[in-house]
Amino acid sequence: MADARIIDIALDEATILWRNADIEQERRIAIFDLIEDNTFKPMRAWGAGHQGPYRLRLSVEDGRLVLEISAEDGSLLESLILGLGRFRRHIREYFAICDSYYQAIRKASAMEIETIDMARRGVHNEAAEMLLERLDGKVETDFPTARRLFTLICVLHIRG
Repeated sequence: MADARIIDIALDEATILWRNADIEQERRIAIFDLIEDNTFKPMRAWGAGHQGPYRLRLSVEDGRLVLEISAEDGSLLESLILGLGRFRRHIREYFAICDSYYQAIRKASAMEIETIDMARRGVHNEAAEMLLERLDGKVETDFPTARRLFTLICVLHIRG
């Protein structure tokens, strides 16, 4: 029976050099939300008869995102490698806005927080659209899944 979704996601802990409580909370929420509700259909694996569910491991190697897609039993089905060059600006902007947001929630007015949050969502949405374009023909997924995956890509880029 077809089950085109992610049931487990792991980040390469060796890639994550530094994190703070706010970023750790973002990571936990993104993983929880992703597992609870996602659409993920890797086209090569699907065509070969592996119709989910899937385990996903994300890492960054030589400036590229590596998505290791495994079957439910953990056997590797395929690895996708995506260049991250086009995402660098979005990642930098997302971190800058997140820093402003975390500072604002401690001392800014509700209106200022809302303005910063709108900017954060805008950058996040734009990056998710770009991720959908990069996955086109490789993985069928939906916008909410792409947004959560972008959050996890950002976590992999934290350098302190």
